[in-house]
Amino acid sequence: MTILLILVFVLGYAAIAFEHPLKIDKAAFALITGVILWTIIITGAPDKHPVLDELSHHLGELSGILFFLLGAMTIVELIDAHGGFTIITSRINQTNKVKLLWTVSLIAFFLSAVLDNLTTTIVMVSLIRKLIRNPADRLFFAGMIVIAANAGGAWSPIGDVTTTMLWIGNQITPFNITTRLFLPSLVSLVVPLLFLSFTLKGKVEPASRKSDDAEYSVRPICRKIILFSGIGMLLMVPVFKTITHLPPYMGMLIGLGLLWILTEILHKDQDEEVKHSFSVAHALRRTDTPSILFFLGILISIAALDSAGILASAATWLSQTIPSLSAIVLSIGLLSAIVDNVPLVAATMGMYDLSQFPTDHFFWEFLAYAAGTGGSILIIGSAAGVAAMGMEKINFLWYLKKISLLALLGYFAGAGVYLLEEVLFHM
Repeated sequence: MTILLILVFVLGYAAIAFEHPLKIDKAAFALITGVILWTIIITGAPDKHPVLDELSHHLGELSGILFFLLGAMTIVELIDAHGGFTIITSRINQTNKVKLLWTVSLIAFFLSAVLDNLTTTIVMVSLIRKLIRNPADRLFFAGMIVIAANAGGAWSPIGDVTTTMLWIGNQITPFNITTRLFLPSLVSLVVPLLFLSFTLKGKVEPASRKSDDAEYSVRPICRKIILFSGIGMLLMVPVFKTITHLPPYMGMLIGLGLLWILTEILHKDQDEEVKHSFSVAHALRRTDTPSILFFLGILISIAALDSAGILASAATWLSQTIPSLSAIVLSIGLLSAIVDNVPLVAATMGMYDLSQFPTDHFFWEFLAYAAGTGGSILIIGSAAGVAAMGMEKINFLWYLKKISLLALLGYFAGAGVYLLEEVLFHM
């Protein structure tokens, strides 16, 4: 059964990779792959109930991610509908490709540490749509946003799901992970940026500053209120989680609810047609639903491999085959480019306990870096990549040709910096 599961998974990912020549939306292949994998598992199980319980358990976790994604996308769409992003884009007048790329990437890097890599990618890709007209140029920027967001999320306990998992599990502490991984994470971004600084030429064609009539019917004060309220709601998500210990999607949902009420109050005196164009219902219709379904298909596929014990077996094999801890962690980071880093880190946490590697041990810190930044090597390797793939319709093979090598160079450069820190300071 294991061979069959791996074969179906590989074929499904191949179909996703060749979405463009096949001319079939990748969401369809992702959903089919996920369902077939679970069908194989339950068909081969003598007792169906444990499989159903396992599926329900995974679906509970996955639904949290999906509701988080849906809430973040809707908030971004509400800000966009009110012209909120024009407040930011009007202040970015840079047209030089290299300078603009550095600006956008560094904003994404630091914003990701405060929000998280997924939300940051959604916000920043929405921003570059307001800055850059040419779709081909936007692809490059979106690819670098993925690298920047994942790098920024790796050095913060709330910047990536995997670092949050390690924090909750007491494998790392916030101060230590921030001080130890900031420089390696920054290097993993700067190396690709430096490379592109010598190869990327010319200027971007600015997107039209004009928008539809509805945007100009928004008073400037309302535009500012929605922008700062929306960003504030996103920023409050990690704070809400820390205070209440509820999952992040709960903070996202309450933020969306509060913003919903605010928009209703701001537009209560306008006629129904105008009011509707600024409503949450309208924003939900503009949300990229196929991307969410694609995300669901990817996640249930990974969950199937996790439930079948394939990921845990792979991690165990790595431990038995590779004697060096550094090499094991680097391999896990590379593997996270192919499959989601969340189950990989979860499997690794299950393999090694705190008695073997105590809190803030080299192994856990390096794992946080590798799993966070390694997902940038392929577009399907991280939540940020999947979100960008859906929003900008990034082709898997295009990313592989244009961005993957840059991400790989940054990944190893940052890893080298971390290992050098370990040798020099014995931290």
